[in-house]
Amino acid sequence: MSHAKAKLSQQHALLIESLRGRGWSDDELLGIAGRGELPKDDGVLELDYEELRAFAAQELDTYAAAVREGYRMKFNTLGGLRCWLYLAFGEEPHLDRRPGLEGISAILTEPQLTKLREALAVGWQVAQVGESLFDGKATYRIEPVAR
Repeated sequence: MSHAKAKLSQQHALLIESLRGRGWSDDELLGIAGRGELPKDDGVLELDYEELRAFAAQELDTYAAAVREGYRMKFNTLGGLRCWLYLAFGEEPHLDRRPGLEGISAILTEPQLTKLREALAVGWQVAQVGESLFDGKATYRIEPVAR
């Protein structure tokens, strides 16, 4: 039986993917509420993991389901989605902000494409552009359904 994914803000999704990128396991993510010191993000995004700790403590069931089973973001912005793709997959996607052509191009594997489609907020579409590449990767264009 299929059930709806936990719904998270884009910010909480960024925080989870950032910690996963730092090597945190699901068990470590699930224990964030009781964890002592959290890492400090000195990167460009300057993420504040205290915000995720507070969310995990306040919305334990939603947070646990998101970590264990995946999530769907409630809303995406172009810049936030670019950051999410980078944090989730470790590759810098191409961002296009030209009026009427707003979107993101990213090279993804099938598992990455599946994760993106499951996490992407309603109102966005993903389409393969061009031929498949080596190593099972292809280029995809992610863009808002309506501009």
